[in-house]
Amino acid sequence: MYKLTIFLFLLTSYLSTAQDNKVLITDIVIEGNYRTKDRAIIQELNIKINDTIHLKNIPDCIEMNRLRVLSTGLFNSVIVNLSEYDIGSATGKILITVEENWYIFPMPIFELADRNFSVWWKEQNKSLSRVNYGLRLSHFNFTGNRDPLRLKVHFGYTTKYELTYQYPFLGLDNKLGIGGSVFYSENREVAYKTVNNKSLFAGNPDDRKLLSRFRIGPEIKYRPDTYNFHALRIEYHRNKVDEFVLEELNPDYFLNGRQSLNFFFIEYDYSMDKRLYAQYPLGDYMIFGNLKKEGLGIFNQFNNLSITVGVEKHLPIVKNKLILSSRNKFKTNIIRSTVSFANNTGLGWDTDIVTGFDLYVMDGTDFAISMNALKFLLLDNNLNTVKWMPRQFRKVNLSAYFRFNFDAAYVNERTYVETNTLNNRIIYGYGPALDLIFFNNFLFSFEYSFNDIGE
Repeated sequence: MYKLTIFLFLLTSYLSTAQDNKVLITDIVIEGNYRTKDRAIIQELNIKINDTIHLKNIPDCIEMNRLRVLSTGLFNSVIVNLSEYDIGSATGKILITVEENWYIFPMPIFELADRNFSVWWKEQNKSLSRVNYGLRLSHFNFTGNRDPLRLKVHFGYTTKYELTYQYPFLGLDNKLGIGGSVFYSENREVAYKTVNNKSLFAGNPDDRKLLSRFRIGPEIKYRPDTYNFHALRIEYHRNKVDEFVLEELNPDYFLNGRQSLNFFFIEYDYSMDKRLYAQYPLGDYMIFGNLKKEGLGIFNQFNNLSITVGVEKHLPIVKNKLILSSRNKFKTNIIRSTVSFANNTGLGWDTDIVTGFDLYVMDGTDFAISMNALKFLLLDNNLNTVKWMPRQFRKVNLSAYFRFNFDAAYVNERTYVETNTLNNRIIYGYGPALDLIFFNNFLFSFEYSFNDIGE
């Protein structure tokens, strides 16, 4: 009994000491990346060669970096392991095995021109005249450096031509990147006013072009480490409306009866992104900010300075199963002069939509929005297809989450207030949702929502 006690004491002491031991990472080995360059993967890791890691932290470190690589959207599956661990020298290697995704997607376009499906279904009576059609060519990994190239040409409700490209590894030890975009569109129908917090649309009986928009500009990006991102963007914008818009619809579309609006803008973006699996965050946080100056004194047609700040927090209640998420964003115009109707966007566009208010827009110079959700994992599985498919499609990753939302927001607006009663007060909405994620890259959401005005 005495000998057994000593043995258990020595065994416990050894295990306790082992937990405090560290392992020196002597190499990072990547397998399965036929097109993707190693540096595009290594850039996402928060561990480097010659780092030391406590043995007890290895499982969490491996899972965190697996999710970081997976969130690039470049891979169907990612496996990270500690390999060739030598107890005597306390050294080991990180082995990353990836299965590449399909990177080039030439896809026909058949999309709704409205802000979202609900607007098209309820407000526009499911009109097929409000559909865009054409071709989108997207390459998410053009040279293998995680450099996206996108070309979009479509007709129908909106005629649009758009080309964008980003290259992340120009210099400064692969920390500097460049990019740029060019865009042109034209419409024969225009949203000319907001009444009852809904956009009013009109066209001319002779079907003439009422609105054209053009923009072009370069972008410089700087990523000093895994988590911090900086971007500086300069663009030239030229927007023009037909005289019919000013004479019959809204003389303040560009303010002061102006038929066109020409301006340069410069903006700076910053983010610290520590989220686990950025495509659908499962943990950690992100902070972000934007400073934008519209009008640089060249045309003297537009002068605005705005700042946007925000924070996301994702709290795993049950690891990878139950997550509480919150995204909070605040935007204000520092220059308080009146903004034209066309440039006075607030909430209701892009992703800044309060649950239950999909049908509404809240134009305004300032806003605050809090978007909160409780997410529960229903399914996470790799589905096998057939052997004759390209290797990238032989296995389809599918994840499904149940989500319950609760959002609140406030929009401050001083000028365009008549009938727009959702401005200048707190609004909130809530409801359940189902999220489906395919190939770790494509998200489809289905929501059923309620708002504070009883809808």
